[in-house]
Amino acid sequence: MLPTLRSPGFGIYIHWPFCLSKCPYCDFNSHAAASIDQPRWRAALLRELGHFAARKPMTEVTSIFFGGGTPSLMDPATAAALVERVAALWPTAADLEVTLEANPSTVEAGRFRDFRAAGINRLSLGVQALNDTDLRFLGRRHDAAEALAALELAAKVFGRFSFDLIYARPGQTPESWRDELGRALTLAGDHLSMYQLTIEDGTAFAPAHARGDFVLPPEDQQAEMFEITRDLTAAAGLPAYEVSNHARPGAECRHNLTYWLGGDYVGIGPGAHGRLNNTATRQHRAADIWLKRVEENGHATQEAEELDPAIRAEELVMMGLRLVDGIAAETFAAVSGQSLWDVLDAGGVARMVTGGFLEKSAAGIKATPAGMLVLNALTAEILT
Repeated sequence: MLPTLRSPGFGIYIHWPFCLSKCPYCDFNSHAAASIDQPRWRAALLRELGHFAARKPMTEVTSIFFGGGTPSLMDPATAAALVERVAALWPTAADLEVTLEANPSTVEAGRFRDFRAAGINRLSLGVQALNDTDLRFLGRRHDAAEALAALELAAKVFGRFSFDLIYARPGQTPESWRDELGRALTLAGDHLSMYQLTIEDGTAFAPAHARGDFVLPPEDQQAEMFEITRDLTAAAGLPAYEVSNHARPGAECRHNLTYWLGGDYVGIGPGAHGRLNNTATRQHRAADIWLKRVEENGHATQEAEELDPAIRAEELVMMGLRLVDGIAAETFAAVSGQSLWDVLDAGGVARMVTGGFLEKSAAGIKATPAGMLVLNALTAEILT
């Protein structure tokens, strides 16, 4: 399929930074908290929304995404208030997508119906593994039985739901991953996200891995697991539409597509990033400082950097090549005001095409499956 012109939409990202515990692989801005002043946090998030509405007025919102942290620890009344405020501040699409990230613990699953009543119409569950041994290794607070029960309830309560799995775990083989993924596909709704385990600086796994406490599967087996993922999901009717994401046609996550297509989005909450009118925004990362600054100033923006054309082009190429459909030249021009062919290095593109990593046509470019395994190097090679 050739790249085609697509509207990126306009999204609202709401960051809830609190978790019951910190997972050892996680490098997101999240913090374990025993208690949270929910009314105070609700007021602050509502206030920061108002600040950004003044900067991006009268633009139709196509998606809202509650991320974290663990936003299912938020009071459903807070989620309802935020959804209502978005609709009061901006026009919203008739098919507005409202996603909430949740864990499969019994405590959180018990709140699913309240979140559905609050306006959440898409749930994203952090399952991560389907056996108790690996769930313990990953630091998850739920067991496999809770995951299965949560998936069953999500299918009943929400029109759309997705869940995440992590593969290339220590001791995992391509054969065992094939079996686990096959089981996952029998439980899937319209969307699955499969992430390869990577060791990130600043996580609990980083020093443990450096000490040799555990080892990841060899690189050739990791690559084989990637291919298995693409083959099995496609055969089950949930083909890849992005490096790590798979969906039935029409059920792609609209909010994440806004990121990958280079659209504008508001980011509120501690450490949240945004893109507005060619300006990259970042809110203060520390939860207590963010809260204090919003209460004093109406927002806690730490950085607001206008993106120069070269940086903007690099960002759009890096994100766009993650999509199976690739980068449409028309979309790139509409979003960036630049010609795709002017920002790409013709020689670098030619080498990547010859090497089997890229496909190129008059309509645009896209990465091959082999290219998606080497995305970082690919992007550096083809930009001028």
